[in-house]
Amino acid sequence: VVVVYSGIITTIGGLSPVRYLKGVLNPAAVAFTTTSSSGTLPATIKAAREELGVSKGISSFVLPRGATINMDGTALYQGVCALFIAQAFGIDLTTSDYLLIIMTSTLASIGTAGVPGAGLIMLSLVLTTVGLPMEGLAIIAGIDRILDMARTSVNVSGDLMVSVLVAKSENELDEAIFNDSQEPSSPVKA
Repeated sequence: VVVVYSGIITTIGGLSPVRYLKGVLNPAAVAFTTTSSSGTLPATIKAAREELGVSKGISSFVLPRGATINMDGTALYQGVCALFIAQAFGIDLTTSDYLLIIMTSTLASIGTAGVPGAGLIMLSLVLTTVGLPMEGLAIIAGIDRILDMARTSVNVSGDLMVSVLVAKSENELDEAIFNDSQEPSSPVKA
């Protein structure tokens, strides 16, 4: 998130990576605790509009789709877990196995539901496709909740990055809101 997403925000969008990171902090924290991209959607939409300046139309269109199909963290998780299980069981993988892991991890992550624990179920698909032992799931299951927290935060941060870039490209990004580094305060009458 800090290197890739912030770098994309800077190079493609020409926007402040620090401001982007401040804007994704709250939804990423909600995603971390709920481990659900779909459950985090209200906080994600609110942050996109109020902290990052994304228009209502763009945030209402991009973010629900991102919560459904943008599972970058899940794709990385499945690939890393498949490699870990292969090493744990002493199985040598060929180049075609690596390509198959990449392809099935990517496709499985697109089809993964935005609910807690779905990535572990989809990992069984990746393991079966490559011919790795299903017993490897037992090794991963013990730490899956912690890993699910991290990858859901990555997914939500990616959704917000895309919404900011789409809004910028469509001239529907309020850069005054995006660049405002002050926290919103309640109006005080003098």
